Amino acid sequence: MTSFFGSVFWLLVTLGVLVTFHEFGHYWVARRCGVKVLRFSVGFGNAIWKHIGRDGTEYQIAAIPLGGYVKMLDAREGEVDPALQGQEFTGKSVWRRIAIVAAGPGFNLIFTIAAFWLMFMLGRPDAAPLVTATPQSIAAQAGILPGDRILSVDGEQVSTYTDAMDGVVNALLGRTPLPLTVRGADGRSRELVLPLDELPAGEGVAKYLDQLGLKLASSPAVVASVMPGQPAALGGLQAGDRIVAVNSLPVADYAAFQTLVPVEAAKSPRLTLAIDRHGKPVQLSVEARHESLQGQPARWVIGVMGTGPEQVTLRYGPIKAFSASLEATWRNTAQTFNLIGKMVSGQASTNNLSGVIGIASVANQSASMGLPWFLNFLALVSLSLAILNLLPIPVLDGGHLLYYVVELVKGSPVSEQTMVIGQYIGIALLFTLMGLAFYNDIHRMLPS
Repeated sequence: MTSFFGSVFWLLVTLGVLVTFHEFGHYWVARRCGVKVLRFSVGFGNAIWKHIGRDGTEYQIAAIPLGGYVKMLDAREGEVDPALQGQEFTGKSVWRRIAIVAAGPGFNLIFTIAAFWLMFMLGRPDAAPLVTATPQSIAAQAGILPGDRILSVDGEQVSTYTDAMDGVVNALLGRTPLPLTVRGADGRSRELVLPLDELPAGEGVAKYLDQLGLKLASSPAVVASVMPGQPAALGGLQAGDRIVAVNSLPVADYAAFQTLVPVEAAKSPRLTLAIDRHGKPVQLSVEARHESLQGQPARWVIGVMGTGPEQVTLRYGPIKAFSASLEATWRNTAQTFNLIGKMVSGQASTNNLSGVIGIASVANQSASMGLPWFLNFLALVSLSLAILNLLPIPVLDGGHLLYYVVELVKGSPVSEQTMVIGQYIGIALLFTLMGLAFYNDIHRMLPS
């Protein structure tokens, strides 16, 4: 239940921030274009709070927090007081109307850049792009070895696991072969190609990732600390030692070491550990104990703790952070349009769509990871809102912009009948997309 309420809370925070910023864009530009704003609403339905400003605008927070709107003085909605005729929306030039409508997505884009900029200045902690492959998976067959460090994805250099997987996910949408440059544990670089074209068509990215089998590598088998009085300390193990083998069986990473210890200790408690200590080979003998720790079931232990995955923090100064924010915005914009194009053409499955439930879950997860990750999430959602609203679908900002472009070409506004038909089509498309996204969210929650 805690996760549920956390997801709801962070969803409301996300929508509250981004919708307010989007609608403020419409409001701010409308005011500067001389249009009277009657109401600024965050949410739909009945108002739970309202305030009349000195400018006569009614500011409100409504009961349904899934959007918002700016209501302007508009002759299409009733008679306009002659004294206010100069502040009426439809009486403004088509270019001013375009500016007012485009301002919402435009402010979302500004928010995206600002959120990325602040994130890069604060520093976003991430795992290094050290990977491994599930046995017999596509990644394993392509040559991925435990501990490989991804250096580039499709020619683009990466420094974090998240950036590397973003590139992989983008390629999975089109199921095209993906070139990788990796550096192995031996220090040598290799060129590999993930044959993503072997994946079956029509499935979601989550299933593709399972079949690909590319995973974050376990932490190296390096001792972080040794518990006093325990077998490892008595046997001479020290913090910083890298465990190479247990009873002559090679150890690839700390997870493998944790698996080998109980298996070998069950045969004989006395274990022979091959250690790399500052580049020098050392052999130690450790007597494992079968005991229960902190109320857990009894198991074989030697009393060591390993290091976590190698960490990388993306942190820049203000100028470099701004440049990085522009690059991140451009890259994610291209990836979003790539996804839309592939879904429209049928190359990518619509199973990849997520709705409110999916957004709420990710909002909660990112918030729990700290402010930089939550800013990263807000930036991505804000960018998605900007792009979605610019799609030429009636009822969205992009639909209105399409009408104004037609007006520029033909020299007169689109007929009211055309606009009404467009509204119905737009509503039908929007509800279809929302229903599909909601279905996908529910389907992902069900056991497979």
